[in-house]
Amino acid sequence: MALRCRTGAAQVGLVLVLIGSPSAAFTQPSADPLAPLNEPSSATELSSQAAAQIANWVIATSDNGGRPFIVIDKISAKVLVFNAAGQMMGSSPALLGITRGDDSAPGIGDRELRNIPLQDRTTPAGRFVAKYGPAAGHSKVLWVDYPSALSLHPVVAGTRKERRLQRLNSPAPEDNRITYGCINVPTKFYAKIIRPLFNETTGVIYILPETRSLKDVFRGL
Repeated sequence: MALRCRTGAAQVGLVLVLIGSPSAAFTQPSADPLAPLNEPSSATELSSQAAAQIANWVIATSDNGGRPFIVIDKISAKVLVFNAAGQMMGSSPALLGITRGDDSAPGIGDRELRNIPLQDRTTPAGRFVAKYGPAAGHSKVLWVDYPSALSLHPVVAGTRKERRLQRLNSPAPEDNRITYGCINVPTKFYAKIIRPLFNETTGVIYILPETRSLKDVFRGL
């Protein structure tokens, strides 16, 4: 299986929580996790409100099943990590699939990277049960969806043309679209936050849509 991560954000605060502190948490969700939020002033703010909405819903309904979970906001190119109790452990910019879209092409997990056309290099939306496992060229990765070769792992240097590290550090999320579909985060964030939480257990990853509605992707809403 070819790992879809030969790869190739802005710090946007959530409306319902202060992300600056790693210990911040969605500990008091609204009685109605789908209650309307303030009118957003931009597409980026709207995306952040959607991430807050999903996180509050997960905690209010225990949809994570007592496991750590991650909310991935594709529009803001951001990863939000929570422990099993719903406490936010940290957030980070991320690199994502170069093409906008919320579905994986059929059979993409069995293709060689060179045979994946540009239009199929998407990061799919949905709810995934993730687990650490081996992968070619990596000691271990966090498999988000093994059949489609979708994983989350530390960013690699890549080529000078791809400028992956520069993209992660850029002030805007638009240039964070460069991967074949996988989610890449800074190495230190991966080692300090993600690996300790997921190394010995499964977890749930919620990838927010960018072309479909939240209710279309997360039917539990």
